[in-house]
Amino acid sequence: MSIAVPLASAISYLQAIILGILQGVTELFPISSLGHTVLFPTLFGWERLVTAQSEPESFWLAFVVMLHVGSAIGLVIYFWNDYVEIVKGLFRTLSTRRVETPPERLAWLIICASIPAGILGLIFEHKLRTVTAKPGLAAIFLTLNGLVLFAAEQYRKRAEVRELAQREGAKADGGRELDTLEFREAAVIGVAQSAALVAGISRDGVTMGAGLARGLDHQDSARFAFLLAAPIILAAGIYKLPDLLGPKGAGIRGQAIVAAIAAAVTAVFTVHFLLRFFKTRTLMPFAVYCLVFGSFMIIYTHT
Repeated sequence: MSIAVPLASAISYLQAIILGILQGVTELFPISSLGHTVLFPTLFGWERLVTAQSEPESFWLAFVVMLHVGSAIGLVIYFWNDYVEIVKGLFRTLSTRRVETPPERLAWLIICASIPAGILGLIFEHKLRTVTAKPGLAAIFLTLNGLVLFAAEQYRKRAEVRELAQREGAKADGGRELDTLEFREAAVIGVAQSAALVAGISRDGVTMGAGLARGLDHQDSARFAFLLAAPIILAAGIYKLPDLLGPKGAGIRGQAIVAAIAAAVTAVFTVHFLLRFFKTRTLMPFAVYCLVFGSFMIIYTHT
């Protein structure tokens, strides 16, 4: 399948919309949005985008940042009331110097998880995204992502994880309450989140896996992953905004905005679906998908 790129622009509006919708789904599904935005141009025959992906300096990174900002905006829209309570809780703790309520604790859990992810992102983001943004490597890491999801599902069944959940006050479904996480546990989850700098590794997938390993159930693991994603993605977007406004963004700014809008709208529907899905389901369907699609793309990119 080949969809031509107009010579007048690096990326067409049709491609921008397709990639925006893809971003809004794959950023929240634990299947790696970055991996899919690398692999789909290869699958569709968008050669100019494929070439730009692995160049050290190109419009591609600026465009990808806007894709992520779009999905983060969708998360903020969906969780607006939660974020309002979290921000209020944060300011209360700064005033009272105590953490007493679930929103207050959640605010500091998000901060503790965001600090290591932010530091590692600043150090390694550009290098890892350019080095791994190659279809063959992205396919390999997507397959590895499937194995990570499978391993997370197996690990959460271990006796020590069940004992941890019981010790921290398990809910009816056996998982511990989200606000019982220790701050050091949130920091470890933040480090795990940094693996998403590699194309093919899912931010939400590794974050959920780390949450499951600490005794959370699937729904709370997903909720924490989603709440954690928006601040770090928006911060990265602000940091990378000069790239879009500078020479690298020439000719793609309109397309980037359209893609971000498509990603935001799609993300709202996606997160609603997933929070309902993880009430009763596990990561296994996504593990199978990553293994199958990743293996297919390994063969496809090497033939």
